[in-house]
Amino acid sequence: MTIRNAIRDHGQRYRPRMACLKKAEKVILEMQDPKTGVKSQPQRLVITTIPHALTGEDIIAWLALKFLSVSSSEAKSFGSTLVALGYIYPLQDHKRLVIKPDASLYRFQTPYFWPAQQWAVEDTDYAIYLAKRNIRKKGILELHEQEQYNRLHKWMNHKWDFIVMQAKEQYRAAKERKKPDRVVFECQERAYWVVHRPPPGTVSVMDYGLERRADPNTAETVTPDFYERIMIFTQQSIMRPRVKSSVSIGALVKYCTTYNNHDPFLAKCLPSNPWLTDDITYWTLNMPNVEIPTKMRVERWTLSFGELLSDPRGRDDFRLFLKKEFSGENLAFWEGCEDLRWGDAAMMREKAEEIYKAFLARGAPRWINIDGKTMEVTVKGLRHPHRYVLDAAQTHIYMLMKKDSYGRYMKSPVFKDTQKKAICPDEHKFSDTQLEQNARNRRPSVSPIILRQQEQEQRAKMAATGPVDITQVMSKLSKQGKEAPPPPTAAAATTTAKPPSRRTSRS
Repeated sequence: MTIRNAIRDHGQRYRPRMACLKKAEKVILEMQDPKTGVKSQPQRLVITTIPHALTGEDIIAWLALKFLSVSSSEAKSFGSTLVALGYIYPLQDHKRLVIKPDASLYRFQTPYFWPAQQWAVEDTDYAIYLAKRNIRKKGILELHEQEQYNRLHKWMNHKWDFIVMQAKEQYRAAKERKKPDRVVFECQERAYWVVHRPPPGTVSVMDYGLERRADPNTAETVTPDFYERIMIFTQQSIMRPRVKSSVSIGALVKYCTTYNNHDPFLAKCLPSNPWLTDDITYWTLNMPNVEIPTKMRVERWTLSFGELLSDPRGRDDFRLFLKKEFSGENLAFWEGCEDLRWGDAAMMREKAEEIYKAFLARGAPRWINIDGKTMEVTVKGLRHPHRYVLDAAQTHIYMLMKKDSYGRYMKSPVFKDTQKKAICPDEHKFSDTQLEQNARNRRPSVSPIILRQQEQEQRAKMAATGPVDITQVMSKLSKQGKEAPPPPTAAAATTTAKPPSRRTSRS
C-alpha cells in the first residue's frame, strides 16, 4: 500500500544542494577541531550538566575572527544558516533555528543526522517520533504536532500497532541511559525533525526550486488567479519553439566537420605540434599581431564574422577595409563597447562618457547610425552607467557590420591580397629519437600563481625602498674603481647618468 504524502513538494525535499552542504560540513569539521576550533565545555542546563556545549557568542566570535574574517552580523547570518541546515542545534529554544549572540547553549549535531547523508525522511519514522513524544509528554503535544499525529494515525492505521510498539521500545531504551545523554539525544532528534518537518509559518532551507513556499505544509489556495496563471503557463509552453534531436545533432556534426581541420589536436598542426615536439614555430607564426598570417588562419576568418573579430590580426585587416569605405567608426565603437564590458570597474563611468561623446552625442566626431529606439534606450541607461549599458547599440552595429560590411570584405581586394600573401609552412619532421629526447627534457613550467606572487613581492620591495638617489649610487661606484670619474652633481643627476668606463667595470 502506498502512503500518501500531503506535502506537494514533488520530491524537492530529497534534492539537497550537495555542493553547499559539503562546504558547510568542512566548516563544521574546522569548528570541531580540538586545537583551533570553537571551545566547548560542560554547561549546566537547569539541573542537568550537558557535555561539550557551546555558546552562541563563542560560535559567532570564532566565525567572525578566526575563520571567515567578516563582521559580526555576517558571522551571525552564516551561523544561523548552519543551524537551519541542522549541523548545529539549540538546547533551549528549539523552534527558532537561529544563532543568538548571547550565552544560549548549542551543540554539534551527530553526523548521522547531517543532511548530506541523503537518507529519505519517511512518514513512518516521523510517526514513531511523534508516538514516542506522545508517550513522554503523556498526550500533551504542540498543536501542529498533534495535527500531524492524527493525520498519520489515520493514514497508517493498518500498521499503527507496529509504530506504537517501536516507540515504546525506543522510549524504554532511552530511560536506561544517563540523564545527560538522554537529554542530548532528545535534543538531537527534535532538531532533526524541526529541520525536515518544520512547524507552520517557518521557512525550510531544505526546500528547493521555484515551488518553495513560506509554509510547505499548507496547500496553495485555488483562486481564479491560480487558474489564469496555469493557462498562461500552458499557452507559453505550447508556443515555445522546440528543436528536434535530429536537427540539433546535425548542427553539432556540421560544427565538428567545419572546425575539424582547425583543431591542432584533431588535425595535423603545421609546421609541427608544439605540445608534442617542443618546437615554438607554430606559436611564432600565429602570434596575435603577426605581419603575414597563415592560410589556415585566414581560412578561419571565412567561417563566421565572430571568428574574424575574435582574431586581432583579422580585426586589423577588417579595420583597413572599413577605412577605405569610410565606415571605420563602426568597428571602433564595437571595440570601445568591448573595452567597457571587460575593462576596469573604476574607469567604467569615464569610458561610457567618452564613448557617448565620440560616437553617440550630437555632432560627435565619429557619429554612428543607429535607430531612434536603440538610441533612446542607450541614452536612458547612460544616466546610471554599467558594464552592459551599451549592449543594445553594440548589437545593432554588430549586426550591421555582419550583414553588410562582412560580405563585401570577403569580396574586397584587401582580403584577397591578404589571402594571396598568406603562408603555408612546411611540415617539420622529427624522428622518434628526437621526440623521446624532447619528452625527457620537458619540465613543467612555473605556476602563474607563483609568478604573480613573485611580481607582487618585487613591487612591494621597490615601493618599500622608495626613490633611488642616483648621486649616492654613482659615488659608491666611483669609490670602487681606481680611475673612476668624480661623482656627478645634482644637476647632472637629474639628466641621463653615464655608465662607468670599461676599465672601471673590469676592475
